[in-house]
Amino acid sequence: MPRKEHHIVPNSDGGWDVKREHAQKSSGHYDTKAEAEAAGRIMSVNGKTELVIHGENGRIQRSDSHGNDPCPPKDK
Repeated sequence: MPRKEHHIVPNSDGGWDVKREHAQKSSGHYDTKAEAEAAGRIMSVNGKTELVIHGENGRIQRSDSHGNDPCPPKDK
């Protein structure tokens, strides 16, 4: 089963968007990346999804799992 994701992505008109994977419209638009990350984290925790954070160039910078992690750390 594929994982569900929320992405923090730059908007071509300025600012940052939070988008659910494969969505046409954003779940929210924010002036700063920090605002988008904060809102996206809440959406990701509530939706139990992976939060994928992109840089200004669109490349993935990091991700954070808030759902069923298919490969949990061995110490957990």
